[in-house]
Amino acid sequence: MLNDSLVTANVPAADLARAEAFYADTLGLTPTSRDPGGLIYDTAGGTTFYLYETEFAGQAGHTIAQWHVGNVADEVRDLKAKGLAFEHYDMPGVIWDGDIASIEGMGHAAWFKDSEGNIMCIDDAKVG
Repeated sequence: MLNDSLVTANVPAADLARAEAFYADTLGLTPTSRDPGGLIYDTAGGTTFYLYETEFAGQAGHTIAQWHVGNVADEVRDLKAKGLAFEHYDMPGVIWDGDIASIEGMGHAAWFKDSEGNIMCIDDAKVG
């Protein structure tokens, strides 16, 4: 059954070499393996995502991956120091403090786009 299965996110990249450099230099991530179609990243949190090349990268108008972190403000500060710009969205009930959104009952979040235009999020939501 699907309840007993692992889920892997698939992240599109128009230019795989550019995306790999962004994920390494800006996000500090290193692929754990690669195959002819792309790169596999495993996180210490036990999740996996697959970065693959396609002409359709950056076309989703929504968040495609989300990292659950201990402190959103610390992550935003560290990523901004590496030159990352954060996105702001007009959403009902959200209170912004700089680049960090507060969402009642859900915690804090911040959104950015990767080198391929994919929308990513970091949040302090507790999952599981």
